[in-house]
Amino acid sequence: MLPDQPKSGTSPSTDSALYGMILENIDRAVVAFDEEGRISLFNPAAEALMDRSSRQTIGKHYQELFKDQDTLLYLVKVALEEGRSITDDEGLYLHRSNAAPLPVNAYAAPIYASKSNQDGVVMIIRDLSRIKELEGTLRRADRLSMLGTLAAGLAHEIKNPLGGIKGAAQLLAMELSDESSMLDYTQIMIKEVERINFIIEELMDLGNPRPPEIGEVELTRILDDIVLLQREAARGQNIKFLLELDPSIPPVQGDEGLLTRLFLNLIKNAREAIEHEGEVLIETRISSSYHLTSPGRRSSPMVDITISDTGCGINPEELDRIFTPYFTTKSKGSGLGLAISQKIIEDHYGLLKIESSPGEGTTMIVSLPLRR
Repeated sequence: MLPDQPKSGTSPSTDSALYGMILENIDRAVVAFDEEGRISLFNPAAEALMDRSSRQTIGKHYQELFKDQDTLLYLVKVALEEGRSITDDEGLYLHRSNAAPLPVNAYAAPIYASKSNQDGVVMIIRDLSRIKELEGTLRRADRLSMLGTLAAGLAHEIKNPLGGIKGAAQLLAMELSDESSMLDYTQIMIKEVERINFIIEELMDLGNPRPPEIGEVELTRILDDIVLLQREAARGQNIKFLLELDPSIPPVQGDEGLLTRLFLNLIKNAREAIEHEGEVLIETRISSSYHLTSPGRRSSPMVDITISDTGCGINPEELDRIFTPYFTTKSKGSGLGLAISQKIIEDHYGLLKIESSPGEGTTMIVSLPLRR
């Protein structure tokens, strides 16, 4: 007689434990409602997303949870009363008491204990804020690529006649006597031609930059050096530069010259946004939000370099335009700094995020991969 064989599958208790672990660790908010519309399950992701604990929430009615949020109320109501699944992906925002509205998509579906009896509804809510940030980065990169190509062609066409104008002005100056009042005009012509030529060189950098020369870059060292220079530049102002740099972060793979130019531009912008007194904070940390994934390679962690100031901030209507070449909110400046910075970040497979409120300052977050 053969010994008893172990039964395939898992026991109900094992299944329950597995389902519980999934709900505990999934990164999407899962909320279940009973047949009366009261909350019977509220997973940790839902707690984080809605900024309220399950202990406060279990047993409350869905109309209280989603008060004044008509779309979410409608989704639960349809699934509960009509017994059908429904989703919304278009322009849906989750309103929270202690934070800004969050872009989300939501899916509601009936729960059936048997083929005929509905026990309630489950709703799954997904945070789309990171996706929106990435979409914004891609839009800026596409726009910058198109403008860069146009600018490079335009710069080439302007540069040739500009050289002729400068040469003619120099020849004219040589023909004039030292006492001639016309010399002032020729000097102005040469000076203005050189200024335009500098702008064109920046345009050509934007449209056809040199390829990065990749090596190991110590972020802590270059940030220390930049802050040392900016402290000197801000000697006449009451500006504090605060550095909170993680010394355990290894070198990043990148072009030291280009990365120095990038962070010099961002820290200089932060300093210039402060009129009289304030603070500029520079931080580095391993990113908890992003990883770089390449086909056939292991996922690479990223490092966040955050530059925050307590300056004037940027108006919402100007926020998306600041990366457009020649758009600037400063009285002086070419308006190419952020466009070039965006290109440097793109060439290093990085991301740039900006947060700003008028009168409250600006935060720039540069995310760079630790490995290529």
